[in-house]
Amino acid sequence: QLQLVESGGGLVQAGGSLRLSCVASKSSSNYYAITWSRQAPGKDREWVSCISGSGGSTNYADSVKDRFTISRDHSKNAVYLQMDNLNPEDTGVYYCALSSAPWYPDCGSYLRLWGQGTQVTVSS
Repeated sequence: QLQLVESGGGLVQAGGSLRLSCVASKSSSNYYAITWSRQAPGKDREWVSCISGSGGSTNYADSVKDRFTISRDHSKNAVYLQMDNLNPEDTGVYYCALSSAPWYPDCGSYLRLWGQGTQVTVSS
């Protein structure tokens, strides 16, 4: 059964960096786009970034553009989210999700499988 497992969250001071990982249990995931989303306390879940199955296309929410970088490594069935210059508004549980398509620029659409999430807390 295909599963996604996130890791890399933690507590960091404002201005710091974290690198999140999303590892799939099967290589079949490599064909599909992956989205990172986050949910802050009391707020709706919002997508942050997504990457195509090939890794050649990416998209970012305006709130993280130029601070976050998404990438993937097919040899490891992994997708990464490098988060730099973090601020307290980035605090939340971060989830990765597998799309039903190789690519769709609306990162929040066609998501069919979610990981359990990893907590990111940014202190001021």
